[in-house]
Amino acid sequence: IFITGQCDVATTVRAMKRGATEFLTKPLPEDAVLRAIEFALDRSRSLQKSALRMKQLRDRYGWLTKREREVMNLVVNGLMNKRIADELGISTITVKSHRGRVMRKMQARSLPELVIIAALLQSSRGHTHWPVEPAPRLFADEAVVQDLCSWHLRCGDKSQCAVAPT
Repeated sequence: IFITGQCDVATTVRAMKRGATEFLTKPLPEDAVLRAIEFALDRSRSLQKSALRMKQLRDRYGWLTKREREVMNLVVNGLMNKRIADELGISTITVKSHRGRVMRKMQARSLPELVIIAALLQSSRGHTHWPVEPAPRLFADEAVVQDLCSWHLRCGDKSQCAVAPT
């Protein structure tokens, strides 16, 4: 929270770039600082929850074997089990087995939820250290990732979603 007696654009920009959540100029209304502190604390809690959720998703992804990652990649890109089997040179039954383990390890209760998880993982690729290399690139089209992530953030009912806030 940045409090100043003088307000100019350059100072405001510098404060915001350095992480200020609020920029207040004197004289202040009586409760302005308290409201700013409450806002900053709420924002911090929200960011911490989001970071924890992303760490949990990355950890789950790290539990997948190389083959499970390959299957996940093909599943979230819309390939059917038979096509995945053909691409990987394995049986359909083996694909179903890998797919089931992916769903369990990623704690996804449905295919759409797995797709959202994959999009969230891909969208965070450049933002954090990955426990496994390389970081997943599950979708070829980055616009798909942004659409899925923004849809997930706007979605009203996240009560059944493994990636939703608890």
